[in-house]
Amino acid sequence: MSEGKTFNRWLIVVGAILIQLCLGAIYAWSVFRKPLETSLNITATQASLPFSFVLIFFALATVIGGRLQDKFGPRVVAIIGGILLAAGMILASFAQNIVMLIVAYGVVSGIGIGFAYVCPISAGVKWFPDKRGLITGLAVAGFGAGALIVGPLARAMIDRIGPFLTFRYLGIAYFVLIIIGALILRNPPLGYRPAGWNPQAATRTPQTSDFSAGQMIKTAQFWFIWMTYFAGCAAGLMIIGQTSPIAQELARFSKETAAIGVSVLAIFNTLGRIFWGRVSDSIGRTRALSLMFLINTVAILGYFLIPALPAIFWLGIALVGSSFGGYLAIYPAVTADYYGTKNSGINYGLVFTAYGVGGLLSNIFAPRMKEITGNYNAAFIVTALLCLLAAIVVFLLLKAPSPRSKQTT
Repeated sequence: MSEGKTFNRWLIVVGAILIQLCLGAIYAWSVFRKPLETSLNITATQASLPFSFVLIFFALATVIGGRLQDKFGPRVVAIIGGILLAAGMILASFAQNIVMLIVAYGVVSGIGIGFAYVCPISAGVKWFPDKRGLITGLAVAGFGAGALIVGPLARAMIDRIGPFLTFRYLGIAYFVLIIIGALILRNPPLGYRPAGWNPQAATRTPQTSDFSAGQMIKTAQFWFIWMTYFAGCAAGLMIIGQTSPIAQELARFSKETAAIGVSVLAIFNTLGRIFWGRVSDSIGRTRALSLMFLINTVAILGYFLIPALPAIFWLGIALVGSSFGGYLAIYPAVTADYYGTKNSGINYGLVFTAYGVGGLLSNIFAPRMKEITGNYNAAFIVTALLCLLAAIVVFLLLKAPSPRSKQTT
């Protein structure tokens, strides 16, 4: 009897969530920012650099991790990622300056996150070709929930033992949980199909041949996907990286209330991954994405109202968080829909570089604008316009590539 018949594919979701809970804790970075400013005597822009670097190395490492997991399977690569993430966090606990913190947290941990992140997503789209939107949403829901748990936990730990020992203890916990989750992961047997699934009848899931990475990047659709993903990630990661400071500086909330804001954003980030993933299975990927980009545009422009109406802060983080979570669920499904699942690790790794570039630029740009102008207005305007442009591109141009566009490389 084949493994596809004896293995319960829903266990893949359990393993994915365990792994992603740890990886998604990077979204709680904003609770570390101000304590690190004090501990290391650095500026707000400098304190944002470890988060910016972890995002870019996370994204770059998904390309390497994706290729490795396509070759060796998800389990081994996820374990390597867990080891690197833990090592970076523990090294960060000994940092005495911002450079060491960037190298340990931003580079070493970022590479570990990238290696581990792509594994449950790639395994999920292979085990669930009939529910790609929902499963990629569930697979990355833990990533959004990571900050929900770690945000207030880290805030309490920082108050008791400081930011550096907090890095160390969190790193040890991440190592244990990721190893457990990784041991569950595996690929389905060759030619696996869920019982009763008829791909010809799945009207919402385009059927296409498997593209190599080289073939994929030669299609115009890849670049439309990349540019719109960049816009969504730049907007979402800017708000995520600056949520706690925005709460304290614009809404004038206490640091404890700001930490709650990080958790609320994480809740909607998590729910958005599941909700929008499921919606995209029903109404189509492009319709769902167009709607999400429009919602994000309005939500970010609403941040201008926070100083006069602090309650707008809560609505803003709910809308931005849910939309951003939806991007992380739908873009892996779009990539698998358009380019097949055989090379899903490396293919989505290349698409995911948009996440790293967007996060790096936006989390340098936003605090820098605050330092230069005294407010975040320029950052809000630029990211809102990017989202509006992305909505137009998705609605008018994003569609499955023609089989004729597949070229031999």
